Amino acid sequence: MIPLELLRHFPFFSFMDDKELKAVATIAQELQFNAGDVIFEANTPADALYFLTKGHLPYYMVVTTENIPDYKKEYFIGDINPEEIFGISALIEPYQYTATLRADKLCRVIRIDASALRALCEVDLHLSVGLMKAIAKAAMERLGMTRIQLVAEMAEKANDPVQ
Repeated sequence: MIPLELLRHFPFFSFMDDKELKAVATIAQELQFNAGDVIFEANTPADALYFLTKGHLPYYMVVTTENIPDYKKEYFIGDINPEEIFGISALIEPYQYTATLRADKLCRVIRIDASALRALCEVDLHLSVGLMKAIAKAAMERLGMTRIQLVAEMAEKANDPVQ
């Protein structure tokens, strides 16, 4: 269990009342990761929702292929910054992480058990709707950042005189 005040610090939880915050706090823990520690890997079961409290985390898309079993390549996508949510796949079916997050420096996170959180949502409609709205907002923000990166990459290639 983590202190309720820690959750109140995050705007993501602003829709929750004290009862909901306490329920979430009981299934959450604060963890520390060192450089090189893998928080989660792409294409593995999404068993937790996370919030970064200290440091920053690079995240990577992992590309594999069925034709070449040993092929695995990681592409840097961006950074997770303090107070940002990550691991939102824990609340979106099929509950599989879509990226790999590995600490490059010391960082601290809040880890919320996904199955327990989904169980809370089954009995608390307000919590369920609030979480889905907050997760949708986070997903749209991440999509917006991805679109900006894509447009910047396309513009860079269009201005490259070598092509």
